[in-house]
Amino acid sequence: MNRYGLMAQRHWEQWLPGRYAAIEDPGSFFSDLGKQAEARIDSLASELAGNDQPGEGFLAKAGRLGEARHRAEQIVLSEDILLPPEPGADQDEESPRQDPAWGLEMLTAEDPEE
Repeated sequence: MNRYGLMAQRHWEQWLPGRYAAIEDPGSFFSDLGKQAEARIDSLASELAGNDQPGEGFLAKAGRLGEARHRAEQIVLSEDILLPPEPGADQDEESPRQDPAWGLEMLTAEDPEE
């Protein structure tokens, strides 16, 4: 399973428990979803990057391609992977805090003096 499939599985398990429970084979489902997301990101990034520009240097091209890839990833993640939470979906008090919009673990700041 690629990183997009794993990201989706973790996000759905926590924030979409009803949808997650209805999946008969989560491993296969999220593996397929991850592959589809990666293919869509690749295609969209190519489209967003457009053609090489006349006189474009290496760094300018790298920046254009990187920005296109980043934007494509944002679009696909928000539309296919990190879906909005189901009503009433709560996280466990003992689990790391997560931002439901991005599914990224956020460490809680602990005061070292305490």
